[in-house]
Amino acid sequence: MSAVAFVDSNILIYAHDLDAGVKRERAVAKLRELWAAGTGRLSVQVLQEFYVNATQKLAAPIARSTAREVIKTYGVWVHHATTAETVTRAAEISDLARISFWDALIVASAEEVDADELLSEDFNDGHVIAGIRVVNPLTGGHLGFEVQDGR
Repeated sequence: MSAVAFVDSNILIYAHDLDAGVKRERAVAKLRELWAAGTGRLSVQVLQEFYVNATQKLAAPIARSTAREVIKTYGVWVHHATTAETVTRAAEISDLARISFWDALIVASAEEVDADELLSEDFNDGHVIAGIRVVNPLTGGHLGFEVQDGR
């Protein structure tokens, strides 16, 4: 059985950024792999970040209608609603792992869907936060150190 992978917004953005070169190719390949295995997960926060960044911050922004279609497509990967408990857990993870609250909210959301991996370019590859291994599918390589959080 394949590992459940929580996808951060940067991977989704690279997959739709026509100027991203090799990073785009790697992001697309990873997302296809997750589709085939049925193991991709993400949160509404990831979809929100994708929409804003893909339509406003890319050198060649994608059309808003295209971004909406991407959101509809990947919406099936949202398996858990963000709740007050998610936010509280994110605050705890932020303190324990010494990461921003917004990054911790990604980790807390990944934790809630029992993700084995967090696919992201924004965290240290190989790091383990709240029991979830960070994997950067754009580069490979794993450093393998762990942030303890008492769980």
